[in-house]
Amino acid sequence: MTPTEAFTIANAVALPMWVLMLFLSKWKVTRFLIDFKVIPLTLAFIYAIYIVQAVCVSGMMDFGNLRSVMALFSEENAVLAGWIHYLAFDLLVGMWMLDQNKKLKINHLVIAPCLFLTFTLGPVGFLLFMIIKTIKQKQS
Repeated sequence: MTPTEAFTIANAVALPMWVLMLFLSKWKVTRFLIDFKVIPLTLAFIYAIYIVQAVCVSGMMDFGNLRSVMALFSEENAVLAGWIHYLAFDLLVGMWMLDQNKKLKINHLVIAPCLFLTFTLGPVGFLLFMIIKTIKQKQS
């Protein structure tokens, strides 16, 4: 499988999960996928394959300075692994938000923008959720 094909597959695996979390968060299929982390585990497996390939091609990765990190992103398998890393971890954060909301009981219309922002801008969605969570907890 080429990196381009893996990129397409990884996106095709992640996007439906976001749609389920945004629009059908309480559906039993969605809950199963969240509870067992099916999609992030699938992405983690793909990630592992491409990170090993990147190490085999370029050697051990150096995260010690910006120039070294920039060099990593000149290797196709490393870029693909980095993208899959984002997909998997953003999904885990979104799933964590929904799990937290089982206790918090914040209206899903308030949580949905947090999920969308986590999907599109990662840490911004997490930040918004944490602000909302803090406000909710102070009100309780």
